[in-house]
Amino acid sequence: MFKPKSMTFDKEKILHYCNSISENTLMQTLNIKYTDAGPDFLVATMPVNPSVHQPMGLLHGGATVALAESVGSAASLMLVNAEQSEVRGIEISANHVKAKRNGIVTATARIIHKGSSIHLWEIKITDENESLISICKLTTMVLPKRKSKDL
Repeated sequence: MFKPKSMTFDKEKILHYCNSISENTLMQTLNIKYTDAGPDFLVATMPVNPSVHQPMGLLHGGATVALAESVGSAASLMLVNAEQSEVRGIEISANHVKAKRNGIVTATARIIHKGSSIHLWEIKITDENESLISICKLTTMVLPKRKSKDL
C-alpha cells in the first residue's frame, strides 16, 4: 500500500491509492481527485458547480469541509502502515473566508503535529488564483487495524 518508513517516497503510488480507495464513496460523489503528494503534505481538487452549491449558488461549507476531511484523513494514512493501522477523523474546524460560485478548489493538507496516535493537520483551500477560500484544522486518530465487524 504505502511505503514502509525505510523505503523512498513514491508519489505516484500514493496518488493512485488515494484515488482508487475513493471509488464508490463521498469523494467520488463530490468528484474529489488527489493530485499531488509529498512526505508531509497531500493535495486534492474538487470542482465547484451546482452539485456542491448551497441554495444561494455558492460553494456549500459542508462540501468544503468534506474536501478538507478527505484530504487530511488520506494524508494521515500516508504516514502510517496502512496494513496495520487505520485513521479516523475526530475533530474538524473550518473558517470560510471567501465565497466561490464555480471553478476548481484545491485543498492542501500539511502536517502540524505527528504523534504516534494523533495527527494534527492544517488544510488550506484555495481557488485557481490561489486566493484563500477556507482554512481548516483536522485532528485524526491512528488506531490498530480492525476487522469490519468490529467497527
